[in-house]
Amino acid sequence: MILRQFLHSDPVGISYLFGCGGQAAGAVVDPVGDIQPYLQAADNAGMRIHFVIDTHVHADHLSVGRALAAAAGAEYVLSAEAGVSFPHKGVRDGDVLPLGNVSATVLHTPGHTPEHICILVTDRTRADEPWFVFTGHTLMVGDLGRTELAASAEEGARQLFKSVRRLKELPDYVEVLPGAYAGSVCGRRLSGKPSSAIGFEKRHNQAFTIEDEAEFVRFMVAEIPPAPPEAAKIRAANSGAAAAAA
Repeated sequence: MILRQFLHSDPVGISYLFGCGGQAAGAVVDPVGDIQPYLQAADNAGMRIHFVIDTHVHADHLSVGRALAAAAGAEYVLSAEAGVSFPHKGVRDGDVLPLGNVSATVLHTPGHTPEHICILVTDRTRADEPWFVFTGHTLMVGDLGRTELAASAEEGARQLFKSVRRLKELPDYVEVLPGAYAGSVCGRRLSGKPSSAIGFEKRHNQAFTIEDEAEFVRFMVAEIPPAPPEAAKIRAANSGAAAAAA
């Protein structure tokens, strides 16, 4: 298994390169900014990038996913629920992205946005059980993602409640690799630590511990932070809607 984490400060976010070193098959998750570091990291690891995955249509930055996919000769992966206007590999819940001895299973986890996906990763050279999950802005260290950027806050929270229950069903040892950390506009109580585990978040993440749906919705719609500047325009640009309207 190869795993590289990229921490960004403007905007605050986390990207990843992961995959099978033995069969030189890799993927990038939620790339931000200059595409060259991902290409260089893959080259340094002796891997070819097969997939570039965005966990959702972002509202806090312009995605470079398509540009990176084009440069790497990879497939650009986004949820089939995204409704975007450009060619891509649309994935649905349960789909598996093959990467040699590593497999990446898609979990549809709406709430932060309706199309949001998480990626559950297994390295079959070590075990048949999942090892870690890329959670994007659904589950982050210390908090969950805000719910009003692409739907009403209440509807997003109801969807997120169901998604959170799915993540809670994962074994406690599964590592949580989120798409943001402290300083991101997509959460309220985020930790500066950029990784965690399902079991630790079940014990110490206040939003993640709530079991009653009505209580969960009330909690999630309280104290919503200011929206990212031009969030709607950025989401439109990342979905191709802005280009289509031009």
